[in-house]
Amino acid sequence: MTDVQMFAGPSDLHLHSNHSDGTESPAEVVRQAHAYGLRTVALTDHDRTTGWDEAGAAAASLGMTFIPGMEMSAKQQWRSVHVLGYLFDPADAALRAETDRIREDRVGRAERIVRSIGRDYDLSWDDVLAQTTVDATVGRPHIADALVARGIVRDRTAAFDGILHPREGYYEPHYAPDPLTAVGLITGAGGVAVIAHPVTSGREQMPSAYIEELIAAGLGGFEIDHRENTEKGKRMLRQLAAKHDLIVTGSSDYHGTGKPNRPGENTTSDEMVARIIAQATGTAPRYP
Repeated sequence: MTDVQMFAGPSDLHLHSNHSDGTESPAEVVRQAHAYGLRTVALTDHDRTTGWDEAGAAAASLGMTFIPGMEMSAKQQWRSVHVLGYLFDPADAALRAETDRIREDRVGRAERIVRSIGRDYDLSWDDVLAQTTVDATVGRPHIADALVARGIVRDRTAAFDGILHPREGYYEPHYAPDPLTAVGLITGAGGVAVIAHPVTSGREQMPSAYIEELIAAGLGGFEIDHRENTEKGKRMLRQLAAKHDLIVTGSSDYHGTGKPNRPGENTTSDEMVARIIAQATGTAPRYP
């Protein structure tokens, strides 16, 4: 978009509601962000856009700018990769078809995990559904919440460190496109694609040659300031972003009570938010 209006910072471009794996409604997520001093936010629920209208209305009522977004699941070989998409057209047929496929497979995967866990623990699919909203993408965080509600584990962290850890044998894979496809779909829908937390501790990062392929394919940038990224990884990504003049973001990855992350613990500069708005052609920010 060529007409970039003024917006207010500070900005947090990675927050989740209970339409995916957060614990609060889209409106409550925005209210929490406002309480923490944020003035521009993006709702980036996993593989869906159903919270946009509610979050946008809440932002407008609080004098905040809302950046519509999504966190798209992807997989490079065995590596889980999340691609943040901003200001794309939510009605784009190709992107919608792919995210529908991802969500549908997530539900089947979650059911398989629960059946497996249920053979050893007192857990049912109804227990998991009780932890979701109507529009939510059911996933492992909801299974974790069900385990907590049943008193089997203390909290989500304990669930993921224990029963839901791959070493326990209940893990099931799920469908996700490769990151090149995800980037292509987001940019094809007029959006800006940013790799979420690309260099987290304990995970093998994508090969440098593959990252270069993503950049050549239209990748907009990297989420660098994130609590899970390593310092060494951040330095590498900053050098790569400078070399290719890419967008650099910082965000909280807020999930309500589902994670300790707090709104605004990392933020994105006004310059970078303006670049995202200027590059996008799919949908417009919602200004107060």
